[in-house]
Amino acid sequence: MSAPTQTFPPDLSARYRDKGYWRGETFPAMLRDRAVRLADNVAVVGGDRRWTYADLHERAKKAAAGFLALGLRPGDRVVVQLPNVPEFLSAVFGLFLARLVPVYALPAHRLTEISHFAAKSEAKAYVVAASHDGFDYRALAREALAAAPGLAHVVVVGEAQEFLPFDSLGDGASLDLPPDPSPADVAFLQISGGSTGLSKLIPRTHDDYIYSFRASAEICGLDESSVYLAALPVAHNFPMSSPGVFGTLHAGGRVVMCPAPSPSIAFPLIERARVTITGLVPPLALLWLQAAPTAKHDLSSLRVLQVGGAKFMPESAKRVRPVLGCTLQQVFGMAEGLVNYTRLDDPEDIIVETQGRPISPDDEILILDDAGNPVAEGEPGNLLTRGPYTIRAYHDEPGANQRAFTADGFYRTGDVVKRTPDGYLVVQGRATDHINRAGEKISAEEIEDHLLAHPNVFDAAVVSIPDDFLGERSCAFVISQGDAPKGPALKAWMRQRNLADFKVPDQIVFVDSFATTAVGKISRKELRAALRATFLRTQKEKAG
Repeated sequence: MSAPTQTFPPDLSARYRDKGYWRGETFPAMLRDRAVRLADNVAVVGGDRRWTYADLHERAKKAAAGFLALGLRPGDRVVVQLPNVPEFLSAVFGLFLARLVPVYALPAHRLTEISHFAAKSEAKAYVVAASHDGFDYRALAREALAAAPGLAHVVVVGEAQEFLPFDSLGDGASLDLPPDPSPADVAFLQISGGSTGLSKLIPRTHDDYIYSFRASAEICGLDESSVYLAALPVAHNFPMSSPGVFGTLHAGGRVVMCPAPSPSIAFPLIERARVTITGLVPPLALLWLQAAPTAKHDLSSLRVLQVGGAKFMPESAKRVRPVLGCTLQQVFGMAEGLVNYTRLDDPEDIIVETQGRPISPDDEILILDDAGNPVAEGEPGNLLTRGPYTIRAYHDEPGANQRAFTADGFYRTGDVVKRTPDGYLVVQGRATDHINRAGEKISAEEIEDHLLAHPNVFDAAVVSIPDDFLGERSCAFVISQGDAPKGPALKAWMRQRNLADFKVPDQIVFVDSFATTAVGKISRKELRAALRATFLRTQKEKAG
């Protein structure tokens, strides 16, 4: 397997450089510059810890030296699975300085996902927290070492037991680091939403990704006085770059790591740190709107609440300004590239009714019908895009690349949207069976495969069901065989398969059969659509 690459056509690369989108910046150079210009400014806060830009740079250099002292070499991949702690930044910047390639995993991921990421990326090391939210990641690391033989090293933030403590990484090691990477090199691998099976790996270059969060920071008005609360898991693309922690650091602002996004934890941090901007998914935004009227904490410093990851319904969006006293900014984007924002000075109807317009003048947007023809202005259609920060290919996925990208490099997002005359997008839903549960993207196919592994499940189909709180929830229709399992027992069995908890079906409905054609077949897409329609009709009849 070859090392991850991401190649843009020469003519487009030249255009993006000529227009100043790509400026030849790299992550190592960015951190060094901020450490010199803003040495004593606080860069990151986590609990009682406050690291300046100079502190962050020194810690990252030490980590870089430590990774290299393990025998890792520039270009090697390292899976990083950390919660919202300052060490996330010192670890990933350490990897950047060592010219190693982080592979981002979420705290919710378990053995199924971690072993897949490690194998697919050919990772040689794994960085985890000792524990978080009641889960022991050292036990997961032991399983991962057995499942992915290529993993040679485990580095643990916290009590490491038999593994290498992150705090001691680099002790006594030479601080001679390799030269900076090329701006066209892959900086890291993100994970896709996993619309079919397990997540694909997304190679992002220094040039394209830095442009995306630099431009995002400008759109969001960030500067050295900005304080960004990282409330969502920071390895997500949204809190990482829209403008996220990287955009905040690029602007010279301050990142506050929030261990959990609940109002009881986030509100005191907003008051104490004088947070100016944060991002949430719609279910959390609803919780904040519910809690704010009776909150005893001063939230007056908050100027911007971003909501993204899933569509925020207009009736809820209208409540943000009167309840929280700040501007709502809708964000619609994807780890593969394209990001849209409502602008801070947009009229209120644009802010609450749309999901924004693209970052770049060179974000090319196509809205096509199922036959590939452009739809009329204002009509819904399938969204395709290409631009200066949208990838051209997944890592080592020839089949998926053929499906996801057109011959001329447009990415088929899988979203159905409408476009207003002013160029704003209004999201209508997904064209595929990709369930968007509270901002977490779930593959129906992956969950069906797990259900079918149960000895008493004959067949299964997983669909999305609209949910006022989660946006969408998952519902599994199951045909049993033999001793039919009960719903709770089947959910418990799913959890034993080392899946992220958000992938366990929210609801399980047992049925006798699925509709089939005369020859005994029906497409999974048609089956899911029929089951969803029947379920919703039945629920409506019961409610009526």
